[in-house]
Amino acid sequence: MLESVAKVGSLTATPWIYVVVAVSVLLDVFLPVLPSGVLVVTAATAAAAGTGAATGQVPHGVPDILALILCAATASVLGDLVAYRVARRGGERLDRAISRSRRLSTAQERLGAALSRGGGALVVLARFAPAGRSVVSFGAGATHRRVREFLPWSALAGLSWAAYSAALGYYGTRWLGAAWLATGVSVGALFAAGAGAAYLMRRTPGAPEGA
Repeated sequence: MLESVAKVGSLTATPWIYVVVAVSVLLDVFLPVLPSGVLVVTAATAAAAGTGAATGQVPHGVPDILALILCAATASVLGDLVAYRVARRGGERLDRAISRSRRLSTAQERLGAALSRGGGALVVLARFAPAGRSVVSFGAGATHRRVREFLPWSALAGLSWAAYSAALGYYGTRWLGAAWLATGVSVGALFAAGAGAAYLMRRTPGAPEGA
């Protein structure tokens, strides 16, 4: 993990960091093991470390914190929509695969019921839980929920997650000083939020299982 963070750190002085973050966030709905949150935290740490303390301006070559948040949030929504469309167009094969699994069938029914009741806050909460984003995005498509029911909550979820992750790295560095310490503490806080979100999802009526 530390070696991966070091490699990402070497990219934070180039515009490629936005590309790396966007691709990672876009794909982690399909591959939840991708450390997209860690990438956002690391890039935000670099932004805080490179920002002039007196002027508050970001010099050339250092990630801009607002651009980083928008990049991660946009990629999050696009990834959600791709997963949603894939599941929605899955057809009979996907329906048969879900029906063969009692767990998936139950999750599908609960998610559909939650969205029907306006429980879109579940989508926001799931964005922070490990694999929760995948369960909700595929579930919304598989249950053929209307995109207008899902998209606004997906956008809010992506923006909330991106802002939280970036704020951890940025303000952690400002408060703690040492970039390595701020990164470690921020990543720990990110994982703690994920564990908390997973716990709340398990206790939320109508929440999909397995998130």
